Amino acid sequence: MKSTKLRGLLLGALCASTLSACYVVEPARPPQPAPVAEVMPAPPAAGYRWVKGHYRWEGNHWQWVPGHWRPA
Repeated sequence: MKSTKLRGLLLGALCASTLSACYVVEPARPPQPAPVAEVMPAPPAAGYRWVKGHYRWEGNHWQWVPGHWRPA
């Protein structure tokens, strides 16, 4: 009985020490591309402000998010 508990504790300690050395390294992202030149259209109504377009990281590539009008 005593050796079973000791064996379980040793196995647990071995697993914990082995798994503590595991870590995930995110691959390096490529540099963000240059911004896209956008033509700002006329506002849809008074009280709107322009939000410039930008790049967003989409898993494995940069995705351009176009600019848009947003209520102020």
